Parts: sequence; structure tokens; C-alpha cells
Amino acid sequence: MSNVVYGGQTVYGYEVGIIMLNTTFPRIVGDVGNALTWNFPVKYEIVDRVPNDKVVLNLDESDLVPFIAAAKKLIGGGVRLITTSCGFLSLFQDQLSREVDVPIFTSSLIMLPMIRRMINPEKKILVLTANSETLSPEHFAAVGVSPKNFNLEICGTQHKKTFTNFTVHNWQSVNVDDCRNDLFEVLEESTSLAENKAGAIVLECTNMCPYSDDIRERYKVPVFDFVSMVNFVRETIHVSGKYWRYR
Repeated sequence: MSNVVYGGQTVYGYEVGIIMLNTTFPRIVGDVGNALTWNFPVKYEIVDRVPNDKVVLNLDESDLVPFIAAAKKLIGGGVRLITTSCGFLSLFQDQLSREVDVPIFTSSLIMLPMIRRMINPEKKILVLTANSETLSPEHFAAVGVSPKNFNLEICGTQHKKTFTNFTVHNWQSVNVDDCRNDLFEVLEESTSLAENKAGAIVLECTNMCPYSDDIRERYKVPVFDFVSMVNFVRETIHVSGKYWRYR
């Protein structure tokens, strides 16, 4: 059998592509936007025309065009799996998946149907988000979820001092201890955790991933986040030890 490899692009080895918003706030290891988070190469594509705060506060369908263009550019660069850097893009999961021929997922919320099947139906799934007021039923419906039927508790950090503000308003510096404390404060206010009724925690926000281990350690429940989701899905397209690429 001939050992033929295929070309067609300038650089190789990128399996995972990440669509990024054009932000300048700090991204520590564990954040989707820090390349050191990953144990494999990732290829980033930046969307310039959609402000970060708009995605969280009032995203609409007219904003979708640059995300489609970014996805297609990543595919042209050889990636075989695409994700994003903001869970609020769940709103356009179906539209984006129709535009490309590789797996694409927009939000950790897409894991909710799987998680619901995994845990006791009497237990709640706690969704921790950067803004529980703008994370609408439409965001959940777009990934096949009804908050009421899925027995969710949705908690947001929007009224805390640091976490949501540093991302939405693009702060140039932030104290990570303040961010962690904001998440803990919101979780301490959770009814399901207080009553021992939480079966899992889902971190909607991609910037919360650096604190997943801290949350697991404190609350002793499974914590699902964006990074663990990317790692899981990447295993479905990764071929270890092979030097050729899929055509």
C-alpha cells in the first residue's frame, strides 16, 4: 500500500477551530481563548464586527453572517471541528450547523439533554451563567431544552462586582480571586445546592472554565464546562499517530 499524504494548505495539525470575539480582556489558562488551555493545537478565527457585550446582551440573527464566514475560513484551514467562545451563541446552533460539513457546537448548553439522562430526574441541573436575565428560553430551545421540563436552576453573576463586568465590558486587568469569589457567592445563593438537590453544574460561560476544579472540590458534584466538552468531542475526530488529513 502506497504511503501517500495529501496537501492543499499552508500549515497542518489543526483539528479544532475556535471562533473568537474580538476582545482584549485577560484570558488565563483554562479559558477557551488561552491556547495553553489545550493539549493539542487549536486554530483561532476572530470575528471583528460583533461587540462582546452585544453577544451577551442583545444578539440577533443579523449578527450571524460573520460567524458563518469565520467557520468556513477555519474549515478552509483544515479544521475538522469548530466551536465558539461564548455560550450565548447557542441561539444560532441550528443555523451554523446547517452552513458547514464538520461538527460545530456553540455552547456547553448543548450537553444538557445528555446530562439530564445521566442524573437522577429528581435532581436539578444548576446552570451558572454570566447573565441569567438575558439567557433566555430561546437560547435553551435552540439546543432542544426546556428549562422547566429539564428541572434547571439558572444562576447568574450579572449582579456581582467583577466576573460579568470584566468580560462584557472588556476590562484590561482583573483579579482572578475576585472572579472566583463571584462564582462562589452566586453558588452559595443556589437553592438546589443548599438543599442538596443539585445533580450537576453546567458552566455556560466559557470564561468560567478556569474555576471548574475549584467548584468541583467545594460542592462535590459533577461540573460540565466548555473545555471538557471540546476535549470530549475532539476525541471523536482525532486519529492518533496518523499524518494524513481527511479529505
